[in-house]
This record gives sequence, structure tokens and C-alpha cells, in this order.
Amino acid sequence: MAHTKAQGSVKGNRDSRAKRLGVKLYDGQKVAKGNIIMRQKGTKLFKGAGVSMGNDFTLFAVEDGIVNFKNSRGRKIISVVSS
Repeated sequence: MAHTKAQGSVKGNRDSRAKRLGVKLYDGQKVAKGNIIMRQKGTKLFKGAGVSMGNDFTLFAVEDGIVNFKNSRGRKIISVVSS
């Protein structure tokens, strides 16, 4: 009789919470100052004109305008074009 006594519920039944990473506003969409454009771990996409990067690599708009994605020298760059 191999029993484990007084353990309670299953030990290995835990998982971490999702971090909600990814693009929040896409190319051509309107953006207001301070809106988050993308949450990421590391620099998958880089900041361009009208965009700043937070300590956790979050890209956010520093001016009102329209989101613009482009490739330049092998880098994907997000910028905000004033409308």
C-alpha cells in the first residue's frame, strides 16, 4: 500500500500568468500621446520618430498621429507620423 499521507492537493498544478505581450496598435491606426504601441521582451522592434521605449522595452507614442511600421537595414522600426 504505497500512500502519500497528508499532502493536500496536487503540488505541480501551477502555471505562470500570461504577460500580454505583442502589438497593441497596428500600421495605419491612429494613436494618441502616451498610448502603448507594442509590449515586448528585448528589442524585436525598434523605436523611430515619435516613439519612445520604456525600461521594459515597451514602445509608446510621444505624439499624436498614425502608426507606421517599416524595415530599415534589417531592423523593424515603429514610428508615429503626424496627421
